[in-house]
Amino acid sequence: MQIRYFLALCLLPNIVLAEEAETTELPTSQCVVEPPVSRSFEDRAALTGIDDNQIVIISDYSNAAFNDKAQFTGDVSFSQGQRHIAADSAVLDQKNQRLNADGNLIFKDELFTVTAQSLEAQMSTNSATLEKTQYWLHGQQVHGDASKLQITSENNLLLTKTNFTTCPPGDESWLLEADMIKIDSTEEWGEIWNAKLRIADVPILYIPYMTVPVSDKRKSGFLFPSFSTSTTNGIEVSTPYYWNIAPEYDLTFNPIFMSSRGLYTKTEFRYLAGEQQSGQFNVEYLDSDDNSDSNANRYLYHWSHSGAINKNWRVRSDFTDVSDNNYFNDLDSDVNQSTDNQLSRIGEASYFERNWDFNMRVQDIKVLGEDEKPYQVMPQLNFNYRTSDIIDSIDFKFNSELTNFSHQDNEYNTATRVHMVPSLLWPIQGPAGSFTSEVKLMQTQYWQQNLDEDATLDDSVSRTIPQARLHGQVNFERATQLFDSQYRQTLEPQVQYLYVGYDDQSNIGIYDTAELQEDYYGLFRDRQYSGLDRIADANQFTLGFTTRLFDDNNREQFKFSVGQIMYLESSKVTLDDTFAETSPSTSVLAAELDAQLYNDWFISGSVQHDTETGENKKNEVTLDFRPSNDKLLQLSYRYVPDLLNTNTNDQVDISQAGLRTSWPLSDSLYFVGNYYYDLNESRNIETYTGVQYEACCWAVRLSYHYRIKTNYDDDLSDSDITSEEFESGVYLNFVIKGLGGSGPLGVADMLNEGLFNYRKPLYLRN
Repeated sequence: MQIRYFLALCLLPNIVLAEEAETTELPTSQCVVEPPVSRSFEDRAALTGIDDNQIVIISDYSNAAFNDKAQFTGDVSFSQGQRHIAADSAVLDQKNQRLNADGNLIFKDELFTVTAQSLEAQMSTNSATLEKTQYWLHGQQVHGDASKLQITSENNLLLTKTNFTTCPPGDESWLLEADMIKIDSTEEWGEIWNAKLRIADVPILYIPYMTVPVSDKRKSGFLFPSFSTSTTNGIEVSTPYYWNIAPEYDLTFNPIFMSSRGLYTKTEFRYLAGEQQSGQFNVEYLDSDDNSDSNANRYLYHWSHSGAINKNWRVRSDFTDVSDNNYFNDLDSDVNQSTDNQLSRIGEASYFERNWDFNMRVQDIKVLGEDEKPYQVMPQLNFNYRTSDIIDSIDFKFNSELTNFSHQDNEYNTATRVHMVPSLLWPIQGPAGSFTSEVKLMQTQYWQQNLDEDATLDDSVSRTIPQARLHGQVNFERATQLFDSQYRQTLEPQVQYLYVGYDDQSNIGIYDTAELQEDYYGLFRDRQYSGLDRIADANQFTLGFTTRLFDDNNREQFKFSVGQIMYLESSKVTLDDTFAETSPSTSVLAAELDAQLYNDWFISGSVQHDTETGENKKNEVTLDFRPSNDKLLQLSYRYVPDLLNTNTNDQVDISQAGLRTSWPLSDSLYFVGNYYYDLNESRNIETYTGVQYEACCWAVRLSYHYRIKTNYDDDLSDSDITSEEFESGVYLNFVIKGLGGSGPLGVADMLNEGLFNYRKPLYLRN
């Protein structure tokens, strides 16, 4: 028979046990070891109306005496809330508050499952002992054996003569054995005594004492070391240490020994400032670089902070400085990459309301390898106001800026600029298209100090420029058939008329202004330059159209855009007033294409063609074959003519072709590689090859890198420098999952290795 006992007492303590914080993400289904499940678990789940604090006992047969012993046999189930015990037989000593169970015994908690030969629980002290156990962590790969498992009255867990692994049963890739493991459920740490690490059943490491986190709590200790070798750094060994200072602070210290350079140390300190602000400090230092001509000390320091003070105020800061121009080229920094040649130092505070906002900002930009330094913004104040439907659906906006420009070198001019722009906007929008009318009045005042003896700038300049813009777009669509497939095709022509008044601005210095790119979307901008030191006059029409194809599932399969500006009058405003005025009748013809060619083949490209000279100003094209998320083959080409070489002041062309691939060779073996070739110089400029093997419980990666090494200190006009320097390196990464490693290596980071990062095209079907 089946009977139920409802008793108001605690059966077993709830032990908190989880995998350490530095483990893998949730593994795939074939890697997770599923624990056993008893039929009586289903019987308990079928019951309703049971309080979690009550104990439910289910069995096929029972023999009980009041206030004495009760015996239960046949699919016995003891449960309370999320805790559950299943066994063949059990004896409950009510007088001494003791429970004994054996035979196919399973203990199940919300977080883990344990099987054992026998169980003895003392309910008065909330303690229990299980003999000859196996345990599994739910939703994780961690499982192991123990000769004895004890749950103490303090809610702690003691495992004697135990081991654990993340490998599936029968896979002895790695196993950690220990005399004893203690899990502190309050602190959520695990202490391990006399640990022995076995790899392929061969003992390779003995650790007399170690601690590991058993939840998502952070734990101080050494992280996994790494090893690599390269032609510039020599043999490189990294041994990072993590220090959990407090819940709001932590620090990672990473000493790196490089045989060709010396000891390179990297320190990162992270902090939380309340619930909505965070930041970090980085300090990197290399004492007396042995691989530099000057044997100089090299360093970096960095601070970043961002967050919200309250619902209205936002703050942000970012400051980085390095010892020399080639710091990122020579050293693997945690802050910037080798392709970064600008250090932006920013501090700002912003206040937001529904209709207006205010911003305070300081900014300094350090350009590596450039002798000429940009201007500093010290400070800049912005006020913006907006309101809709001020007059019959007409919106009003007001943008203003007060900026003070200073310079680190005393011989450069300085200036203060006030810029105010009231504007009226009349937007008309509907399913068939849109039409927008906008008028602006741009008022700017400069106060300039002529510190340059050769400068002829006016001390005070007032500039007033009107602007009018009309922009319309119409949406057409039709059903069409291509290659025996039905599509919905759209045609979206758009036209813009832009008028910007002329004002002679040659008496204004260049403080924050540069020419903008003429891509397709740039044709419809209302400005030619960034910044405000030059506002180009305009009297022009822009024509363009976009066509798209959508399949039966409304997924975009094709997109093509093309457009051009027709100048009614030539612009008289230039960045460099010494250049002769040019009078082109049209801008470049800008076109962009994104298409799914066939099944898993995609193409993406853009071109900027000068119709007056017949020359291309820029070409880019990529061809992708991607049959699945883990399979990629990409061919790319880019061409940019007449780029200025700042070292030689010569015009140079860029013509480069590339190949990039990521492909699984088997279920566990991946190959990633890229190859980029300079067609003008007829040479390889970068090669990366990586092979990665990843099993359920471990992963290893071997990679090789060969690339051109940038040196900002080289004077390329010097005839003694005949060729650039190249560097190569071999890197080895190994991770044991579940033992403090950083998880599966993945291949996404390999795609981003090197000077030419992977750029995913617009996959239209997604």
